[in-house]
Amino acid sequence: MLFKDGTREPLHGHNYRVTLKADAIDLEGDMVFDFLDIKPIVREVCDSLDHKLLIPGESTMIEILDKDTNYEMKTLDGSFFSMPKTDVLILPILNTSAERIAIYITHEIKRLVSERFSFQFKNIEVEVEETPGQCAVYRSE
Repeated sequence: MLFKDGTREPLHGHNYRVTLKADAIDLEGDMVFDFLDIKPIVREVCDSLDHKLLIPGESTMIEILDKDTNYEMKTLDGSFFSMPKTDVLILPILNTSAERIAIYITHEIKRLVSERFSFQFKNIEVEVEETPGQCAVYRSE
């Protein structure tokens, strides 16, 4: 997590928990969406983030350089990191807050559901919990 004053949190990890709530205009087969269809999509999106160093690719507070098999990163506080590309996921987000990750996950779920099932939720809500009791929720219509 990068802060506006140029400081950052130390490198650390989370065991995120993701919760999805959604509704539709009409119930098809008495369901908003079949759990057997949506669970693999949510799992796919979550698995893509698992065991990766998440980097905010749209941040102006970090410089990311592509160097052979590594990404080199410099932050405003002068910190320098070099990480194997296989351990890094650069996300199209401004920061790696639970809020921004919830937005990213929501958009990915909506995209995959639309591509695979030509379906649009009326509303979709994604909660990302960093630790018990600390969560962020994003709701999209």
